[in-house]
Amino acid sequence: MKSLFFRHPFLFRLIMNLWPPFFFCGIRIAELSHDFRYARVELKWRPWTRNVNNSQYGGSLFSMTDPMFALLLFGCLGWDRYLIWDKFADIDYIAPGKGRLTAEFHIEDEDLHSIRKATASGEKHFPEFVVYVRDEQGELVCRVRRVLYVRLRSHFRPD
Repeated sequence: MKSLFFRHPFLFRLIMNLWPPFFFCGIRIAELSHDFRYARVELKWRPWTRNVNNSQYGGSLFSMTDPMFALLLFGCLGWDRYLIWDKFADIDYIAPGKGRLTAEFHIEDEDLHSIRKATASGEKHFPEFVVYVRDEQGELVCRVRRVLYVRLRSHFRPD
């Protein structure tokens, strides 16, 4: 059974938007699909999110992508059935980010099928996801690669 948090996308979005690491950094989930397969996250242009070069602070760009793939997978696969967390991440800064920035996260059917198949025997799986952060003109600001750790919880693993 899914937690209330993952059963109601509007509640998930509300709570995440009030979560201090997002709220105080100007990060918000602007859109979330009912099936947790898509999210659009925005980083507001605020004085405290700017660096010395008057562009968005790189840590804020990284933060806006931090929990999203893991949380979306919990919504798709079930938080009570799977252990999911970030294992590795890297960021490739392409251009200075100015103004409001946006990242769109997609979980495809193939991703879910691959994860279920790879973890069915109880093994660990390390799926990789890429998200692109863009400015208001649609220009690429950075590319973030995230590798997740996914495994069935012990009581769901075959003997």
